Amino acid sequence: MTTRPPLLLEPAGIRLDPRQGLARQLYQALRERILDGRMASRMRLPASRELAATLGISRNTVVRAYDQLYAEGYLEGRVGDGSYVAELGAAGMPRGAAPAAAAEATLPILARLRSHGPDSPRTGPPRAFRLGIPAFDLFPFETWARLQAQFWRAPSPERLGYGDPAGDPRLRELIAAYLGNARGLRCTPEQVLITSGAQQAIALCAQLLVQAGDEVALENHCYRSAAQIFAVAGARLQGIAVDDDGLDTRQLAGLTDCRLAYITPSHQYPTGVTLSLARRLELLDWAGRNQAWIIEDDYDGEYRYSGTPLAPLAALDREGRVLYVGTFSKIAFPALRLGYLVAPPALVEPLSQLRALGMRHSETGTQAVLAEFIAQGHFQRHIRRMRRAAQARRDALLDGWPAQAVGALPQVHAGLHVCLPLASVARERELIEQAAAVGVELSALSDYWLPGPAREPPRAGLVLGFAGVDEEQIALALAKLRKVWQCEL
Repeated sequence: MTTRPPLLLEPAGIRLDPRQGLARQLYQALRERILDGRMASRMRLPASRELAATLGISRNTVVRAYDQLYAEGYLEGRVGDGSYVAELGAAGMPRGAAPAAAAEATLPILARLRSHGPDSPRTGPPRAFRLGIPAFDLFPFETWARLQAQFWRAPSPERLGYGDPAGDPRLRELIAAYLGNARGLRCTPEQVLITSGAQQAIALCAQLLVQAGDEVALENHCYRSAAQIFAVAGARLQGIAVDDDGLDTRQLAGLTDCRLAYITPSHQYPTGVTLSLARRLELLDWAGRNQAWIIEDDYDGEYRYSGTPLAPLAALDREGRVLYVGTFSKIAFPALRLGYLVAPPALVEPLSQLRALGMRHSETGTQAVLAEFIAQGHFQRHIRRMRRAAQARRDALLDGWPAQAVGALPQVHAGLHVCLPLASVARERELIEQAAAVGVELSALSDYWLPGPAREPPRAGLVLGFAGVDEEQIALALAKLRKVWQCEL
């Protein structure tokens, strides 16, 4: 059976494929020509019978296309005189200029996004050695399902209407109690705002605290998604060097017009270093002297493998300059999309109003179930289980790592990933490509570099997440790496 070729009308150049809806195709072709000016206002169209004969299609097809154009205002009829292109006027689309203008209007935002990205999480099932993934294969889903069924069996009427944009009051109370008991951060439930993950918390801070042209300091290397948020807000990003003690506070103090710093002090993302106590005190002193704000992203602070988790920077804050960002993604699972923001009292109300404008509030049932999950003790037990599992998976990675091929991994005292410095970006790319060829994910340290005016070259390295898959899968992935990398020896 042969397929009829597409029909062509010259000189108009209308091409119709008989395998698809002809009336829809003709309508779209004519509308496009009206919008881009090829068919000018008051131009007379062929009669439906004439156009049907020219295109080799039925007259009913042309009539349906014309009727749709009439209905949408692109055509107008004159009694006894046929169909004409309507006069769109100034409100219409001016001969192809509007699509270009609309595209140009988005270019500044697109440029900001592209200059500080990408850092979007990879989708799909966990695999070695993907970043940002906890051991959510260990989550107690049966307990969660039972609590969820209990809630939805007979929810109270007040839970079914619009909720507080700051979040479920009981959940906020439990988070405040958890932070005080487990993390040493004293705050009131009123200071806690429930967000859709850490990402929304950072975005709310940027909306409230950043105006176009403001300087924002970030660690360099940095969490690129945060850089994108501040860039889209119009900030001038200033990358501050990170050494073995964390953010270089002397370099930060050299900025003359910076009023906000975004940091990951407990486990710097992506290098993995911890901000020293001396630097923490210097950072707080800088914020107090300059009336500046600090956004502390404690994305995986629960994972500490020697001693208890470090107290957050916010726990040392005595002047109300720190906004503390936490998330449940690294303890439960990322799809939960629940996080929280602990704000100084003066900022709670404006942040709540901003959240109400953008999203109103997080899904009520999930907040209520999480509150019950915490209240019954499941959350704390799960944290302990997750910490043990992450430590075992860390040990499996450290023990089996092919150090003879690429160098030894550093010790890992906290978090869910490890960073291995390399001599060059070329070597970094080579190793990542070889790993990808055998189905192993590695991330490039250089991808997290924040370009600055000095055009310093980024440091190179491999960043590996170790918590998302179990010890057996880690061993299999390491065997693949040893095989592909030792070929280069």
